[in-house]
Amino acid sequence: MADPSSYRPKPGQIPDSPGVYRFRDDHRRVIYVGKAKSLRPRLSSYFQDLANLHPRTRTMVTTAASVEWTVVSTEVEALQLEYSWIKEYDPRFNVKYRDDKSYPYLAVTLNEEFPRVQVMRGAKKKGVRYFGPYGHAWAIRETVDLMLRVFPVRTCSAGVFKNAERTGRPCLLGYIGKCSAPCVGRVTPDEHRELAEEFCDFMAGRTGAYIRRLERRMTDAAEEMEYERAGRLRDDIGALRRAMEKSAVVLADATDADLIAVAEDELEAAVQIFHVRGGRVRGQRGWVTDKVEEVDTAGLVEDALQQLYGEESGDSVPKEVLVPALPEDQVATDALSQWLSERRGSQVSLRVPQRGDKKDLMATVGRNARQSLVLHKTKRASDLTTRSRALEEIAQALGLDSVPLRIECFDISHLQGDDVVASMVVFEDGLARKSEYRRFQIKGFEGQDDVRSMHEVIGRRFKRYLAEKERTGEWTEENEGSTALGENGENGENADDAADDTTGQIPAAPGENGHAGHLGTSSLKEDDGRPKRFAYPPQLVVVDGGRPQVAAAKRAMDELGIDDVAVCGLAKRLEEVWLPDDDDPVVLPRSSEGLYLLQRVRDEAHRFAITYQRAKRAKRIRTSPLDDVPGLGETRKQALIKHFGSVKKLRQATIEQICEVPGLGRKTAESVAVALAGTAPAAPAVNTATGEIMEDDGGSTHD
Repeated sequence: MADPSSYRPKPGQIPDSPGVYRFRDDHRRVIYVGKAKSLRPRLSSYFQDLANLHPRTRTMVTTAASVEWTVVSTEVEALQLEYSWIKEYDPRFNVKYRDDKSYPYLAVTLNEEFPRVQVMRGAKKKGVRYFGPYGHAWAIRETVDLMLRVFPVRTCSAGVFKNAERTGRPCLLGYIGKCSAPCVGRVTPDEHRELAEEFCDFMAGRTGAYIRRLERRMTDAAEEMEYERAGRLRDDIGALRRAMEKSAVVLADATDADLIAVAEDELEAAVQIFHVRGGRVRGQRGWVTDKVEEVDTAGLVEDALQQLYGEESGDSVPKEVLVPALPEDQVATDALSQWLSERRGSQVSLRVPQRGDKKDLMATVGRNARQSLVLHKTKRASDLTTRSRALEEIAQALGLDSVPLRIECFDISHLQGDDVVASMVVFEDGLARKSEYRRFQIKGFEGQDDVRSMHEVIGRRFKRYLAEKERTGEWTEENEGSTALGENGENGENADDAADDTTGQIPAAPGENGHAGHLGTSSLKEDDGRPKRFAYPPQLVVVDGGRPQVAAAKRAMDELGIDDVAVCGLAKRLEEVWLPDDDDPVVLPRSSEGLYLLQRVRDEAHRFAITYQRAKRAKRIRTSPLDDVPGLGETRKQALIKHFGSVKKLRQATIEQICEVPGLGRKTAESVAVALAGTAPAAPAVNTATGEIMEDDGGSTHD
């Protein structure tokens, strides 16, 4: 733990102007980002007596090793820069609202030639129109089923659509009138897109005018004695009204607003949001966060607005945002309103409702927020107090000097000695940090040897750490001569497949050079605070296994001179914790929060390793002899298989016959013939029910 006074800026060094500041730890990683209308009083508040600080703030300032700032001209600029830095650095101590579930949206894929209506979760995609979020996917499907009668938009997958195009027969929905069947040409692409846009308009709240238009058409059909058409229109109107009834009318028809409420205690806060479009509640979502510092309701609302609308634009930002509290400073409120208006492209009203229906609905949102906080408190893994207790129990059981804020766990996975891989998962403050997961291929030897594999993986991980220390100037005299670091670009490490890539480079913000603390400018130029691969050491390494695996991990670290990282192993059979050089394991109580956390870390490492191993095995099984032919891309491979029908028939062809395939010259044809001649044909497949030998259709074979 660092002493905040060791990096406290000198008196008069901090400017008295708006700006954004960053706290960094001793590895130059940004751990907190904040903004202030005046940097001097805000930063000074962090360097008071530790006993007077909020518990999480106290942990943050003692974890940090330096602070720096960037001066801006307006509070709007500070808001924008703060949001971009939080997204870029993912600081561990910043307020992060975590959805308590993955909410489903009703999506219309307007980016396709024939737009499709479907349920979607996860990150939003460009060119797709979203409605919601909804509490349950079945609620979306019921609404869509009613509306397809009036707006028969495609709902099928790409595979079903292509199959219908090929056979010339639509799916069941096409036959019963709930799809306009663009797959068989019943409507043109323009006509189908018009249907999709009308569907979107109705879902966006423009319902009254469309229903009145249908009522006029129904009346005209009845007057013309076209009773069947009038009856269909009547049923269509009924279906739309039933769909509308699923969304409660809460405000005036023209109201487009988001209502945000906050429930909080000393350590955590819950946020609930109701999305009102066309006067109806179209979606609801909730967030929960740990409070990092002594922040009021207005501050929590500001963080929620940043995370809710930071990636949105256009109509995704409503005309009106209703909140429970606003900053006391009118300048800060105006800056928030201006930022929202820039996201939308037109004026956005940001205010606290004072009376009437909007105030009543805000009370309902507040009750939901309070209930959400109560439910969250019962979730064991997300409780800050529980996580802190788990880390303290681990430190006490393993005899550590301090709680292990960063834990790394390693696991080995293989299938009978083939496709041997390893995983590294990272937990910080008791929570998984998936952006820093890593995976390895075992390349030092062939065959099955978990102990030797663990030794190799631990060695490679900490070689990279030592290389980073040397590169950034943290290399000390004690480290010199302890081991060779190896070449840069240690083979076998692969970045994980998590959705957020944290290694992209962006230009530095204006005024970046203004900084305080004890770090030199050369360090600032080399390290920008973004999370880097293998750059930060854990306080605890956990290996999946017992005494042999722990001994192998400890030996690998001793060979590299790493003596400040604790090691333990968790054996699956009896859930015993093994320490190096101990003859007997440490047995934690079954009800221990520390054991529960170690089990979660171990199980996550196992899941990540076996997922990678299965992917490698599947890729190996799908390989073809044509993969190794130089200059033969995927398009020409497919052309060869299409021309000859299978790899077996291609293997029997002459060079002249291969040259007949469009796009293949004689040199490539010779390479294909040589490659196929050098591989033994796969054993014929046999139908076990009939004994029939199946022909090789050969797009893929086993090596």
